[in-house]
Amino acid sequence: MTKTQHFTNTLISGLAAKYKNEIPTKEQVRETAKQLADLLNYTDELTNIITEVMIAIDTRMGAGVSLIDVTAKHDDQWVHKRENIKWTYTHAYEQFLREESWPPQMVQSLSDVTNRILGHLQDPSSEGSTWSRRGLVIGHVQSGKTANYTGLIARAADTGYKFIIVIAGIHNNLRKQTQQRIDEAFIGRSSDPDDRRYIGVGLTSDYPHPATLTNVNEDFNKNTAAKSGWKINNQVNPTILIIKKNVTTLTALYKWLKELNATNDGRIRDIPMLMIDDEADNASINTNKEDLDPTKTNAKMREILSLFAKSCYVGYTATPFANIFINPDAYGEGVSEDLFPRDFIYCLDAPTTYFGPEKVFLNETTSSRIVRPIDDCEDLIPYSHKRDDLISELPQSLYRALNEFIIARAIRNLRGQANKHCSMMINVSRFVPIQNAVRDFLSLREKLIRQAVIANYAMDEGISSKNMYMQELKQVFENEYASVGFTWPEVKAALNSVFDNLHLYVINSKSDEILDFKRYENEGVGLTAIAVGGFSLSRGLTIEGLTISYMYRNTKMYDSLMQMGRWFGYRPSYEDLCRVHLSYDSIEWYSHIADAAEELIQQVRQMRRDKLSPKDFGLYVRSHPDTLLITAANKMRFGEKVTVEQSYSGRIWESHIVSIDPEVNAKNFSLITELWQGRFGGCKEESTKKGPIYRDVAIEILNEFLVRFECHASISSTKSAVKDYLDRVKGKYPLADVVLISPARGTQSSKPFALNNQERAVGPNQPKGNGWHLNKGRVASRGDEQLGLSDDQIEQARKKAAAGSEEELDCTIEKIAVSDTHYRMIRNKPLLMIHSLAPKGDIVQGPIAAFGISFPYGDQKTTINVVVNKIWLQQMTGYSDNPDEDDHDD
Repeated sequence: MTKTQHFTNTLISGLAAKYKNEIPTKEQVRETAKQLADLLNYTDELTNIITEVMIAIDTRMGAGVSLIDVTAKHDDQWVHKRENIKWTYTHAYEQFLREESWPPQMVQSLSDVTNRILGHLQDPSSEGSTWSRRGLVIGHVQSGKTANYTGLIARAADTGYKFIIVIAGIHNNLRKQTQQRIDEAFIGRSSDPDDRRYIGVGLTSDYPHPATLTNVNEDFNKNTAAKSGWKINNQVNPTILIIKKNVTTLTALYKWLKELNATNDGRIRDIPMLMIDDEADNASINTNKEDLDPTKTNAKMREILSLFAKSCYVGYTATPFANIFINPDAYGEGVSEDLFPRDFIYCLDAPTTYFGPEKVFLNETTSSRIVRPIDDCEDLIPYSHKRDDLISELPQSLYRALNEFIIARAIRNLRGQANKHCSMMINVSRFVPIQNAVRDFLSLREKLIRQAVIANYAMDEGISSKNMYMQELKQVFENEYASVGFTWPEVKAALNSVFDNLHLYVINSKSDEILDFKRYENEGVGLTAIAVGGFSLSRGLTIEGLTISYMYRNTKMYDSLMQMGRWFGYRPSYEDLCRVHLSYDSIEWYSHIADAAEELIQQVRQMRRDKLSPKDFGLYVRSHPDTLLITAANKMRFGEKVTVEQSYSGRIWESHIVSIDPEVNAKNFSLITELWQGRFGGCKEESTKKGPIYRDVAIEILNEFLVRFECHASISSTKSAVKDYLDRVKGKYPLADVVLISPARGTQSSKPFALNNQERAVGPNQPKGNGWHLNKGRVASRGDEQLGLSDDQIEQARKKAAAGSEEELDCTIEKIAVSDTHYRMIRNKPLLMIHSLAPKGDIVQGPIAAFGISFPYGDQKTTINVVVNKIWLQQMTGYSDNPDEDDHDD
């Protein structure tokens, strides 16, 4: 541990003891830091330490929410009822986290949450010759799931689980990264054959080191295990394996367990087993490669579980749209009980300092600062390309991103963060040759910039500004970072230090280059890394200090796209420098996914209040309209039509692709005027802050509107599905509300029964023909769905947003973020919102008619059958990004 880290940890601990139930002010932190510095004779600069400590002590994490099988005879308080549990591994792990600068309240929160999850597992000392439990933990991308399941492993080991398997994704680099973390946080000894030493938790005396048959270089291998000559039931301390999720490894493990460890009846008895399935949704990837076959992988995992008479399976994922929710009958007979989390689902809360989808894509203020659209990549590295395509040049937007990275690193150095890692991620292709070509171009450009900086960073501006590369760096500073607290002369003077530890890497299975952040940490140096890759950068791999991201990929599969978002995580003291470069399509889809993922969490909270079970959540996900994009691909290998059940309960559907044909819009506005003049069937008009609302409109009026409103051809089929769903629920919802969105600040209309226009930007890359694809795929603004609700109903929505955690939140209701999802929970009938859009610029001529229909919660089990084929799916998801189509980087 460095001197600075030791001082920081001591300061955090001291503040926690001094201000137990309150958050100290910055002045109080500064005063305590000065006192401690005098006491410890610490003479280094305190500014950055104070900033880091302020962030640490203000970080909070809620308890999350669980959904359990209410019919099961399980006592989740068994942990508290068992006497004399020695929490050896747990206390060692918590101390390790504190030494890693985790604030005390975060360590305590993690301890509380893992204790609750442990309660959902079976007591390993419980009576009974056989038992099994199945569960799922839903977290957030790059939000600390590894820390959570490591804490669960420590607690499980303390209570008597003797054999633990961690399945760490499908890539070697992720398995190695996980092995290193488990080595430090649980095993306590480096598993590097060339560096066998005590590390992490193992530095304490008399630590009971668990046994393992995997190391940083080698996955599980049957020959290695057999040569060891030991059996798992001979071990006093627990045994842990960290393996890849691939058929060969799982088969080897199964055979070894069965041949060396099973009893005469073919089962392993009296050895409680815990299986942690990291990236649990990743067994659902659509691939024909035999070793990654999802059906065989799933079957092998189930076979291993079935070997043990006493077993628990816990999947961890940030993207629960996965094959574990697909009908288990799809796997056929002959394999053991499926992995569906029948016993519990636990949704983790993200800490308050989490840099996540809400901040990057949904919050308009922060999103506009962080996200940068890519509009010049298609001609050089198109979405759809082959592994042997020639790359003649890189897009200018990528070079601008490189300049951003150099400027951002210089600013971080000025902030005293030179010993912190700083990284840039580039993901534009799954093919190794393309990745290599990108690296070569970037290496050349980096060399030219380096030479320009060396020659000019100390020169007068009149001289340095004549250099092209210095001009570009200055322009990036002025456009992106002029308000972050430093002047251009200060940043220019710091540019030379950027290149001290700057390295370019290609990260894929064919490369021997390793992002070894730990090595630089041990040397007290911050690595400045530019990482180019594809699939290997898309799953679980943590890229330390990620500041600039550049991704041009076209998959729209929820799990794949979300997992590519390595930029999520924690960005203390440099969040304002982070930039994410994406295509317009990806920006739209990330926004869509962020909404959908939040909706799923809210659904878990609602189901908990309603005392429902995981199976009900599974049914909900399977009938979720967006699930088609996840599950249908696995069912459409040969282009056959597929019938999918869908439900629009608690959902909004909008005409997000609109026709720009003047005749079509004239007809649509004529329809709106006609219905408006008739007061939507003679209903009473009331006012809202954005326009008139008609309450209790007969559902037949909405049906007429849906039939007669002419949508763009690309969404007409889904409009029909929405109409079919409306027909199905009209028995429960015979009436609806209709709001005409006509904001006073919009472009005024002089015609009677005509809406004021809402101005909307028109992005590039519009679909060919007569369509306008609205930005982020949204028509309504966030919060529009509260229109027409009473103050009491809005207050109820706030309470819904605050409720549902395992414990009360330590904040007032006014501070809770209320989403449109919460308003749908309060509504008791559908809401039709009608819009008139005025496109900015001259690309599209307006006004344009659009609408959205919001359905309340409460009819999750009402579904419609939708028949689709592979062509339709490809239209929905864009170009394929699946590894079975061609060679790929792993």
